[in-house]
Amino acid sequence: MTFTVTEENGTIKGVMDGRLDTAAAPQFAEDMKVMMENADKHLVLDMEKLSFISSSGLRLLLSLRKETMAKNGDITIINVLPEVKQVFTITGFYSLFQFK
Repeated sequence: MTFTVTEENGTIKGVMDGRLDTAAAPQFAEDMKVMMENADKHLVLDMEKLSFISSSGLRLLLSLRKETMAKNGDITIINVLPEVKQVFTITGFYSLFQFK
């Protein structure tokens, strides 16, 4: 999986591409540090090219959510594929994030 982070007008955008599974989770945790450091801002996660997310990936997103809540930031998840959205729904994570 690749994770590319950009900043534009005070918004930090992370684009996810591939599969966020157990094997990819350690690298994603490292790549996500930029988002954690900017958790006081508006964060956008673009999941248009994310084809799969495992419980390891969900755990990392939950830690990012906790950090943004602690720093009064927020997260919006955009362009979620139906099969990934289903994982968020089944696990109850859909209610924890803002989706567009």
